[in-house]
Amino acid sequence: MSKISLAAAIAAVSFSMTQAQAADYNFTFAHVLIEDTPNAQAALRFKEEVEEKSDGRINIEVLPAAQVGGDVEIIEQIQMGLVDIGIPPTATLGNFEPRMQILDLPFLLSDYDTMVKVLDGDVGREILDTLEDDSMHAFNFWGAGFRHMTNNVRPIETPEDLEDIRMRTMQAPVIISTYENFDANATAMAFTEVYNGLQQGVVEGQENPLANIYTMRFYEVQDYLSLTNHAYHAYAAVMNKGSWESLPEDLQEIMIEAFDNGRDTSRELTRQQEDEILENIKDNIQINEITDEARNAFIEASIPVYKEYEDIVTPELLKKTTSAADIEY
Repeated sequence: MSKISLAAAIAAVSFSMTQAQAADYNFTFAHVLIEDTPNAQAALRFKEEVEEKSDGRINIEVLPAAQVGGDVEIIEQIQMGLVDIGIPPTATLGNFEPRMQILDLPFLLSDYDTMVKVLDGDVGREILDTLEDDSMHAFNFWGAGFRHMTNNVRPIETPEDLEDIRMRTMQAPVIISTYENFDANATAMAFTEVYNGLQQGVVEGQENPLANIYTMRFYEVQDYLSLTNHAYHAYAAVMNKGSWESLPEDLQEIMIEAFDNGRDTSRELTRQQEDEILENIKDNIQINEITDEARNAFIEASIPVYKEYEDIVTPELLKKTTSAADIEY
């Protein structure tokens, strides 16, 4: 390293340490996403907004790309107060609060407007509040878009096309159950292991929103992308309950506003990028959309999953959520 580069690095570290020392509150914000994904960019903007509007009273250190572990480990560290803030997927949070799994029921949210109506409305708030008993305070739902399926066996055009395909899923019971119900072989695997798992043939397919498929380069090791839009990939913005309660009211208001802006940024950046992503990968992977008839077949095939999870997420919450989403099961 040149003397100039070394001096710059030392200055950057010293500046960061000075900021932390000057702050009244120092929080860590951990997630598994690499830095050029929409939600990782939203996390950085959240940090900047909080630090600026709090006049430096709050310092936030963002730890991206699974630096402290996968989503399960990050959630556990938030509960213990080792990490203060995170944006874990709702499906993974379902391992800690079963009712959170409701948002990952297949084909629950039909489009973007329905997603906003449900997640940002009274039902969404009720779902977020279930985390209070798990040492977490939840603010809102960030998002990476609707999830789609990729694989190396065949285009997915009907539920039957998933038969016997080894599909990687998140460590989430409701998603594992969904693929088992479609007669696929579901395999839970940490997000950071998926590329190698696909490359080595440990799994043959996976599901993710386009932003993750692109930034993690899954399209390099997959032959088919099916635009199924079968579930919205929501991240719950959460904070250790003790860390949140340690803040005075004026700083809490700054944090709430920044979390809302972070949510809007994550969704806006995601929508802006999706058409560009499809254009960029179309020469590397075969892309197909499912027909309305096929979508109805998928919805019909999903009904047993709703029945299985009705008591887990509670009949009352399921009724409220499906009503808000304008669907019947």
